[in-house]
Amino acid sequence: AMGKGLSNKLKIIFGNIKPVERPFICNQVIESPLWLIGFVDGEGCFYIKALNNKKVSVKFSISQHSRDKELFKIIKNYLNCGIIEEVSTRPNIVNFVVYRLDDILLKIIPLFKSNNLLSNKNINFNNFTKVAFLMQKKEHLTKEGLEKIIEIKNKR
Repeated sequence: AMGKGLSNKLKIIFGNIKPVERPFICNQVIESPLWLIGFVDGEGCFYIKALNNKKVSVKFSISQHSRDKELFKIIKNYLNCGIIEEVSTRPNIVNFVVYRLDDILLKIIPLFKSNNLLSNKNINFNNFTKVAFLMQKKEHLTKEGLEKIIEIKNKR
């Protein structure tokens, strides 16, 4: 709500308050993977999609207000993978997403394996990792493998 400014009622009560423009920050770089780990711990998502008809996918994503699109360009450059998505139904939201299984296996998982998340999101990451490795071995294409993935997905 803070990012949207004051409500009309608060503008009346605090009429002498002038909004401050947020400075535009550019040419930034991620100097430590720990910054990204902390950011993802708060804002990231390790998503598993598993349907009963053998359709399984994993996706890593981060969502922010659209004013932070430049940040996602920096993250995309740092990870050397992923895409930046803007959804027309949510014009104020921008997403950084990694869909490609190879990028998840070779870039995302190693980063978070060597730099542990500190929150309960680590449980989601571990389940996400198990499913990605099962997909790498094509086990999601078997009935038993799909059942295993659905069981992992449903663990919280």
